[in-house]
Amino acid sequence: MIKLTGLDDKKFVINADHIEKLAETPQSVITLTNGNKYIVKESNDEIIKKVIEYKRKIYRGDFK
Repeated sequence: MIKLTGLDDKKFVINADHIEKLAETPQSVITLTNGNKYIVKESNDEIIKKVIEYKRKIYRGDFK
C-alpha cells in the first residue's frame, strides 16, 4: 500500500499491486485494474518511487 494525497489534501492509500496505468494531465491520474481512477498531487515519478520502496519492503520482509 502506498500513501497519496488527493486534490482535496486528504491522504489515502492505494494498493500498489492494482495500479494499471499512470498519466500526467498535468496532475497524476492513477488507473487501477478495476477501472477506478484517482487524481493525486504527487507526480508520476514520486508515485513510482513510492511503489518501488513498497516493493522493496515486501521483499525484505520489513513490515514496520
